[in-house]
Amino acid sequence: MHSSGLIVGLGNPGPRYAFTRHNMGFLVLDRLIYARDSLLTEKVRRLTETRDLVLWEWYPEENRHPWHLLKPLTFMNRSGLAVERVASGLHLNPDQQLIVHDEVDLPLGKIKFKFGGGLAGHNGLRSIAAEIGSRDFIRLRMGIGRPQDGGSLSDYVLSSFDEIEQPAVESSVTSAVSALRLFCIKGMTRAFQEVNTG
Repeated sequence: MHSSGLIVGLGNPGPRYAFTRHNMGFLVLDRLIYARDSLLTEKVRRLTETRDLVLWEWYPEENRHPWHLLKPLTFMNRSGLAVERVASGLHLNPDQQLIVHDEVDLPLGKIKFKFGGGLAGHNGLRSIAAEIGSRDFIRLRMGIGRPQDGGSLSDYVLSSFDEIEQPAVESSVTSAVSALRLFCIKGMTRAFQEVNTG
């Protein structure tokens, strides 16, 4: 099976976590997969769903190999198990894998691409790096900010967005879907330039 690359949205499965800060990756993939009514040239097809993962193929352009879209369902700190299995099956290198994840070091509403580097204490990224044996994958960092009261970071990332924050969440998810389309159609250099300087 030919693939242009793998886009992974990180999150935790189940309704309890659906709109929490740690689930920004899931929110972006859901938007990409289910809100395509105005983009009739795009095709998305679900390939498989197991207890551990859901995998789709996405054609952002006609006459090109698809991108594969992955939601690990193993909970955040074991995300790498699903990523490694799918990436190996598709014969993809680390630099053909793009991970969409929440980022406490960016303010809510801000998104940025990054290639390689540190893992910023993110358990999902740590699991992926350990399983694929490399940090040289691409990230789309979805800002969620830090707790204002200096409280527990682990409690904060598992808390839900409040009503005041929802417009910023909506805006950043919309921007992220556009950024992924730009990345897949125009390439990494163009996407990094437009998104990171925007």
